[in-house]
Amino acid sequence: MSYTTEQIFSALRKVNHPEQQKDIITLGMVQELEIEDKKIVFALVFNKENTTNIAHLKKACVETIENELGSEVEIRGNIKAMTLQEETEKPLSKVKNIIAIASGKGGVGKSTVASNLAVALAKTGAKVGLVDADIYGPSVPKMFDCENAKPEVTKVNSAEVIIPIEKYGVKLLSIGFFVNPEDALVWRGPMATNALTQLLMQGDWGELDYLLIDLPPGTSDIHLTLVQSVAVTGVIVVSTPQDVALADAIKGINMFTGKKINVPVLGLIENMAWFTPAELPENKYYIFGKGGCEELAKKLDLNLLAQIPIVQSIREGGDSGEPVATNSETITGQAFAQLAEKVVASIENRTNNTNATKKVKIDPNASCGTK
Repeated sequence: MSYTTEQIFSALRKVNHPEQQKDIITLGMVQELEIEDKKIVFALVFNKENTTNIAHLKKACVETIENELGSEVEIRGNIKAMTLQEETEKPLSKVKNIIAIASGKGGVGKSTVASNLAVALAKTGAKVGLVDADIYGPSVPKMFDCENAKPEVTKVNSAEVIIPIEKYGVKLLSIGFFVNPEDALVWRGPMATNALTQLLMQGDWGELDYLLIDLPPGTSDIHLTLVQSVAVTGVIVVSTPQDVALADAIKGINMFTGKKINVPVLGLIENMAWFTPAELPENKYYIFGKGGCEELAKKLDLNLLAQIPIVQSIREGGDSGEPVATNSETITGQAFAQLAEKVVASIENRTNNTNATKKVKIDPNASCGTK
């Protein structure tokens, strides 16, 4: 018998911190959970200033898990204590959720969706960052009307730190800030992956609720570098309903959910779902096919987070540098606000019911195929 994350979290919700009067799951104290058959291992993260309750809480965890799951569970001696200082030594330790925005095929509107989702999340009051990891075709500077921005580079404890540009409540970093926008970027794989690593690890992100990573289309070194560098909370896949785009989307989904990478898919977004002309507001024209992502989501048992139509204002917002999500009173702004709500709910469900993602360790000489 193998226990589930949901069973363990359900049991540990009955363990309250004696001073804060909240359960240790709500407080986010349970980290690095590992389950192997009957063996359960995890860490309890404490504030450095207050570690007097370590022994008491470890004992309470053991007793509660044995009472809830049975005496056969192997938990004794498998709970380690960590101070908050140790936890924050990890890269991006103040970022709660790292969300990859991916597409199997180019031209499906992935960057447009990522930009508007970032703005919509920020409008909820969340602290949001966006990394333009589409190294070969960075478009975030254009979409946020900051093509001429030059992030400040400073030194902290002798290490170089990049200060993100902030626009519409979103912290931004893109390779586009450091190159001429008219230059073609002809980089070999290692150069591109090094650029991504710098944006991620040297960015002064501070505390964030969500850090969105706008990935290049397809599956490449960039994707592998991301999952090897940080623990990705989940991935959102963007596609049009067209069969050609869906075929490539499936490849991307299989890459992330394969055993060697194992990053959960939070859901699918169907972009360019239909076209409605302004003069015929009741009409829908399915230019790229009808409901392709909806059918794929049902087939793979994934969430369909949104169906976004072809709307002129979305294109205009991207070209002018003012994403439509900035105005939540418009129909398109409301659509992205609803998307943000669904994404937040999907992340909460993933956090409560699935084991935390870890950085991926991949043998450089091994194939990353899913078969």
